[in-house]
Amino acid sequence: MTTAAVVLAAGGGTRFAAGARDAGGAGGPHKLLAPFRGRPLVAWAIDAALAAGLDETIVVAGAVDLTDLLPDGVTLVINEQWADGLATSLAGAVAYADSPAVGHDAVVVGLGDQPFVEPGAWRAVAASTAAIAVATYDGVRRNPVRLARSVWPWLPLSGDEGARSLVRRRPELVREVPCPGSAVDIDTREDVARWS
Repeated sequence: MTTAAVVLAAGGGTRFAAGARDAGGAGGPHKLLAPFRGRPLVAWAIDAALAAGLDETIVVAGAVDLTDLLPDGVTLVINEQWADGLATSLAGAVAYADSPAVGHDAVVVGLGDQPFVEPGAWRAVAASTAAIAVATYDGVRRNPVRLARSVWPWLPLSGDEGARSLVRRRPELVREVPCPGSAVDIDTREDVARWS
């Protein structure tokens, strides 16, 4: 059985950009490229997923070109429909993972704007044998989420929810996995300032 780590990093970062406009700014870099503790924000999530040592690390990009940020060994999947919601990025990752040339049995999915998710969280969730495994931090469900091949046909293809809707619909398939680190989202410039 093979499992891929998937970092979803295709969105437009609208709340981040809106904050710059509201403050009278010119917009600045895309959220995922914004400096965070000396590096682009998305680099933290990509490096943690890669350091987890799963069978493959996949980054789904769309709104901004991340090519120059990807370490060797990372597969880039481009989501041309990124503006149609997060579900399209997850669908693109699953389509790649399910392709005959790749053929993974599961994906572990995290977000590019969560810089404090540790490699150990990726590994712990990947080690679960549940059809759907969800990381928890102090008892709160967050990312990453493991999705076995058996549940891929039930994932949404559009909209702004990825696996969350499936977790709600099929609770009997879900197992929680206590994880180290934190799943704090960096959504605004204020978040960058608070967590830097």
